[in-house]
Order: sequence, then structure tokens, then C-alpha cells
Amino acid sequence: MSLCLSCIRVLKQRLEQVESRIEAACRRAGRRREEITLVAVTKIFPSSAIQEAYQLGLRDFGENYVQEFEDKKPALAACAGARFHLIGHLQSNKAARGAHLFDVIQTVDSEKLSRRLNEHGKPIEVMLEVKLSAEQAKSGAEPAALPALRDAVAQCGNLRLTGLMTMPPWSDDAEVSRPYFRRLRELAASLGLRSLSMGMSHDLEAAIEEGATHVRVGTALFGPRRKP
Repeated sequence: MSLCLSCIRVLKQRLEQVESRIEAACRRAGRRREEITLVAVTKIFPSSAIQEAYQLGLRDFGENYVQEFEDKKPALAACAGARFHLIGHLQSNKAARGAHLFDVIQTVDSEKLSRRLNEHGKPIEVMLEVKLSAEQAKSGAEPAALPALRDAVAQCGNLRLTGLMTMPPWSDDAEVSRPYFRRLRELAASLGLRSLSMGMSHDLEAAIEEGATHVRVGTALFGPRRKP
């Protein structure tokens, strides 16, 4: 697939802007840029968007849907070293497909799902998705269930648990997200976990200031998503 040079130029400018924001937030928080993994969220965008981002040095990509990424992945064979993160809800009956396609599953929210992923036999990095919002549409394990879920994952020899992820309620005001980020950091510390996947295009600064190790950025890199 030939790449769009004008698309790469636009993406390069956007990436520079995002990097500037990340670096500024790191300075304010007294952190190093190397502590933050930028996960480029490419859901709904074609495989060519991943290839273009890869050309610019991005190596971590987030997708929401198993079927969509299943269709894209064959075109990405040349993207050596790329890591693909599932950041959308994963049903346990799709666990085998998810484990096959992705390097990281950020949305483990039940013991059943962890067992299904483990049964696939592939070593895989996982995070526990935590539901901190009262919104019905949000997925994730309740905070009270996390110790048991952590222990269940620890019994799965093919899974490597690294941290927690969450999705706060949507707001144009990044400060609305801050208490949710702070709460996730506290929960991770109580569980002995270091990685925190939190923060998106509109609130990545607050997330980094509150301890994020992974920020999931789509719109600020690729522009508004169009319906397929």
C-alpha cells in the first residue's frame, strides 16, 4: 500500500504538537519523557494511518474492536516492533481472537476473561480496566473487586499484569478527569502495580501530572473520526 505523503506531513505536525504537550506536562510534574508511552489510537482509521504513524517513529497503537483490527492487521506485516493494544471492551467469547491479535490487552475486567486469555497459550501483557464512573456505558471492574482480580491474573502463567486503565466521564474540561486519574493512581499503588493507562487527547496533561505511564491519543494525531 502506498503512503500518502501529504498525510504524513500533517501527521508529523500533529505529532510534534502532541509531543510538545507531553514534554511540557512532564516538566510540570518533574517527570521524564521516557516514562510516558504514547499509544496512538487508530480505531476507525485504515491500516495506512498506522503505517504512516509507524514511519514517523510511533510504535504503540490502540484499537477498540477485535473484528476491525483483524481486518487491518494483514497489511501491517512490515511494521516490525509495533505493539498493538486492545483498549476497547473484550467479550470473553472473543478472548482467543484478542490474544492472537494484540500484544497488550488493557481491558481485563473479570476472572473469566483472564482465564480465557490465559488458555490461548500466548504470553501477553494485560492491564485491569477499572470502572470509576457511574456512567452505564463505561466498562471495567469495580475497585472493591480489584484485589481478587489481581490475584486471579497472577495465577495465569501466560499473563503479565502491569497496571490499571480507566476512562473517566467525558468532559471538555480536563480538570473534571483529574480526580479519576488520582484515584486510579491510588488504587494501583495499593495493588503494587506501576503502569497507569489514562488520559486522551483532551486531558493528557492532567493524566501525566497525576502519574499516567500510557496516554491514549487519537483525535489530536489523526483528526476527528469519520463514521465508516
